Amino acid sequence: MSDYYNKLAQRLQERFGDRITDAVVAHGELTILIEKDCIIPVTEALRDDDEFAFEECIDVVGVDYLEYGNGAWEGPRYAVVYHLLSVRHNHRLRIKVFVDGNPPIVDSVVGIWAAANWYEREAFDLFGIVFEGHPDLRRILTDYGFVGHPMRKDFPQIGNVEMRYDPEQKRVIYQPVSIEYRVNQPRVIRDDSRYAGGVAEGEGQ
Repeated sequence: MSDYYNKLAQRLQERFGDRITDAVVAHGELTILIEKDCIIPVTEALRDDDEFAFEECIDVVGVDYLEYGNGAWEGPRYAVVYHLLSVRHNHRLRIKVFVDGNPPIVDSVVGIWAAANWYEREAFDLFGIVFEGHPDLRRILTDYGFVGHPMRKDFPQIGNVEMRYDPEQKRVIYQPVSIEYRVNQPRVIRDDSRYAGGVAEGEGQ
């Protein structure tokens, strides 16, 4: 399988040239990196060229690199990752596009694959990534009054607001979080035999 995807990576690089800035085959999967300004022409060709024929977009997800590599990451904070499938050729492709800015913006691919509609809305809702040209870019998982984007690494675990029923106003209201923020300490992993797969030395003797 890796040989097949190595050949596919070579064909993609020949077809798109410097619009593909990296192509990696790992674990039997092919991932290409492209600049965000190239997303529309590249994805249109990937769908329409008989050699590739990626008829389906099976997922679009956001990634936040804020704390990647223990803070050593120096690239753009966000990425959008597209997962494509060719039923005709029975092959798959992952496209990664880095985006930055406040808000991070990339062109919508809904005009190429209608299935990307709700995927892009989810990435907008959870990461705050704006998909320019999307026909109806609004929240899809969180509530209408939700504040922030909960999959961002700097989003507080307890959230920013809480809601409750107010008997005086006779309706549900939003208010700042009233519970005290608490950080749970992770379990310490010690480098000794107690966490080894086999029987510890001297155990059972």
